[in-house]
Amino acid sequence: MPEALVLNRQRRHAVPLKQLRRFALGLAGRARADAVDFSVVLTTDRTIRRYNCRFRGKDEPTDVLSFPAQDSHPAGVDNPYLGDMMISVETAYRQALKRNHSLEREIRTLMIHGWLHLLGFDHERDQGQMRRKELRLQRELL
Repeated sequence: MPEALVLNRQRRHAVPLKQLRRFALGLAGRARADAVDFSVVLTTDRTIRRYNCRFRGKDEPTDVLSFPAQDSHPAGVDNPYLGDMMISVETAYRQALKRNHSLEREIRTLMIHGWLHLLGFDHERDQGQMRRKELRLQRELL
């Protein structure tokens, strides 16, 4: 059975962890791949900025970062690990206000985006495949 871990490492905004965990588990269950388990760390702009600078060379906060697992799983592992994502709740909050919807909806939207990156999609290099899949998942799940 797939697993999705959601950790709240920020205190500025209240987040509905139980609902977000349920949503993440639903995403994990949709994977048509060997690797399905993943984690989501809800964090601050300050923290995500450090990771964005270190791993992408951009010294600014961003909304979501994904870190796909590098190695394939060992033989005999039933639920191999897909990877980790970080979401800045502060950035998500600002985006939710701008888009006139809830913080929870914005975090869910970012979880879909990050999850697709964990599955190997890359909107910076593909021909729109990731965006089409993302929009379809948003229509189905949000």
